[in-house]
Amino acid sequence: SWGDFAAEQIKRACANPWLCVPAVPVLFKQALENTDTEEGKSVSLRCELTKADATVVWKKGGATLQASAKYEMKQKGTVAELVIHNAEPEDA
Repeated sequence: SWGDFAAEQIKRACANPWLCVPAVPVLFKQALENTDTEEGKSVSLRCELTKADATVVWKKGGATLQASAKYEMKQKGTVAELVIHNAEPEDA
């Protein structure tokens, strides 16, 4: 189970004080699903958003993940993906 992982959409404030057009909120069309893998393999977690190219932050247990040899973040259109390389039991 990968229950401690989460994807969050970043909300942006208005940049222009004279004209503020609220953005349509970004929602999850498809949430994260539990995935099984073998130790040492790579595993991919995906979610689908209602708005293309929305900024997404990946977290595990409240800590923001950074791109590294362990974690690879991808995004294409409305699909955000986190690839965990060399999965270990502690990653679950």
